[in-house]
Amino acid sequence: MLEKIPKNAMHLSNQGWLESRFHFSFANYYDANNMNFGVLRVLNDDILHPQNGFDTHQHHDMEIISYIVEGVITHKDSMGNERRLGRGEVQYMSAGTGVFHSEYNQDKNKDLRLLQMWIIPPQKGLKPLYGEEHYTKEQRENRLLQIVSNQSGDAKIKIHQDVDIYVCELEANKSIEYSPKTQRQIYFVQIEGETSINGITLQPSDALKITDEQQLNITALTNAHFLFLEMPAE
Repeated sequence: MLEKIPKNAMHLSNQGWLESRFHFSFANYYDANNMNFGVLRVLNDDILHPQNGFDTHQHHDMEIISYIVEGVITHKDSMGNERRLGRGEVQYMSAGTGVFHSEYNQDKNKDLRLLQMWIIPPQKGLKPLYGEEHYTKEQRENRLLQIVSNQSGDAKIKIHQDVDIYVCELEANKSIEYSPKTQRQIYFVQIEGETSINGITLQPSDALKITDEQQLNITALTNAHFLFLEMPAE
């Protein structure tokens, strides 16, 4: 089953320095019928305007993955990590028992856009972890690049929860097939461009809930950039 979530059905938040599209309930947006999709609790499409960011704040008992779409993020945390990451690069933090961190767009002119995903961990009180990976466009161009897996998976970034995350930049008129694993469900995010998935067209910032599908046929209608998370079915 395929359920399209158009971008105009999502909640928009504009704080001046930060513009966000919330896929699920978050901050001042609450919908009891839109709290999560399986273990995916939060997916925010954030735009941080120049020389702004999130001041030092705490997280706990959540696995947080940031995928950078445009610009450069500067991260600093209480574990001693201080990093800068750009387009297509990935940052991971398992907050566990508690981590303080900050995230900034230090550029004077360019916006920073990132997808921030919060995954519910399999248990509380896990040891905090930090990780990052620097990928090139070639690694995700016209192919699926797995950026996250569970601890026994093949991705360079391994989280505690049983989630696989893939990204791709697919050239116009090219196609990719993917076979979801048994008893799994997928949340698909169209980042840029347009794709057709089993006959359903997604435009920039649309999303798709995928359950009980044996095969996905993904065709780029224009140059397209997308991400999807595969997780245990509910």
